[in-house]
Amino acid sequence: MQFDEMRFPDALPVDSYGPGFFRVGGQVIQGALLILPDSGVRTWRGFEDTALILAEGKRLDVLFVGMGAEMAYLPVGFRAVVEDAGIAVEPMPTPAACRTYNVLLSEGRRVGIALNPV
Repeated sequence: MQFDEMRFPDALPVDSYGPGFFRVGGQVIQGALLILPDSGVRTWRGFEDTALILAEGKRLDVLFVGMGAEMAYLPVGFRAVVEDAGIAVEPMPTPAACRTYNVLLSEGRRVGIALNPV
């Protein structure tokens, strides 16, 4: 079986993560972050910080939300605001969110990611 290297034309995958940080495009970012198609990489202030997500709603099919080291429920208000904008929202542990985001990004899918650190 032949494997092809993942390519990310015009996109920013999550390169790596560790306790309290993420590496994206060679840059280390401390704390929570948000990656969206038009806005690039930004720090994320948490579930009340929805302005950029909603602004890019027409360019996103799904927003993956890394909940930290373990799975947790999304706040009901956050889920409602994002879904009302027509964006599917999928919570999962942060490691799984990073992997899933990178795979769909490599397929050219319209995805974004909001990450809480592990």
